[in-house]
Order: sequence, then C-alpha cells, then structure tokens
Amino acid sequence: MIIDSLQNAAKYYSLHPQFKVAFEYIAQNDITQLPDGMTTLSDGLRVIVNTGEGNPKEDALKFFECHDLHIDIQVCVQGIETYAWKPREKCNQPNGEYNTEKDVRFWFDKPDTFFELTHNQFAILYPEDCHASMMGQGEIKKLIFKVKI
Repeated sequence: MIIDSLQNAAKYYSLHPQFKVAFEYIAQNDITQLPDGMTTLSDGLRVIVNTGEGNPKEDALKFFECHDLHIDIQVCVQGIETYAWKPREKCNQPNGEYNTEKDVRFWFDKPDTFFELTHNQFAILYPEDCHASMMGQGEIKKLIFKVKI
C-alpha cells in the first residue's frame, strides 16, 4: 500500500504503465466536477467516480475486501474518508467465495489499522492489501481507478 498526495504522483509512474495515465487524467480534469459513474480510460484502466455519505465503521467493515486482478488507486476529492487496512497474508476468515466477475473477495477479519485521506490525497492498494473505505461523516467524493495487473 502507498499513501501520498497528488503533488507527488509522478514518483509512482514507474510502478505500473497505467499509473501515469491515471494520474494524468486527474491533472487534465477538474475532478471536483466529474459526474458519478464509470469510464474506461484505456485497455486495462477504468475510473469510477463515486459520491456518497460516509458510513459508520461497522457498516463499512462489512465490505472489507481485496482484489486478485486489479490494483486500486483511490483518490479523495472531497470530504474526509477513513480506510481500514490489513495485509492479506494475515486474513484467514473469508466472507463468501471470490467473485470472479467483480474481482472481489470479502473478509470477516478485523483490520490492523485505520487511516484517513482528504482532498488530493490517494492510496494505492495492491491485491495483497485488504481494505474497507467510505467510512466517515458527511459527503465523500472519490475516484477509484481500477488498474489491471
């Protein structure tokens, strides 16, 4: 997992060819004005714009998840969003089967740590990063880039 500010995004371009495309999309758009929905940016890269009310921790943890085929770049556009995190290697209580169509696996495990993102901060979450998001109060707007491995 990586946590940083958008002003430092260029440091991460070399980690995956699609990271540069994702961060350039942010630089070329007024992300505060993007409508909710999903857009395919290139082969192996799509962005989901999501605006919603923050959830209580116990509700958000029902969606403690990881992915097998995608890296998430989650960018906070508005609000304060709390995340839960735990390394996948320490998770041993699956919550159902892996969903191949949605590339998601849920867990009953409790997170090891929590962190917050606010305006123009991001987290890069790899398949080994179990996470839950959308925790907080008030409206949260975010971008979720799905980067195919």
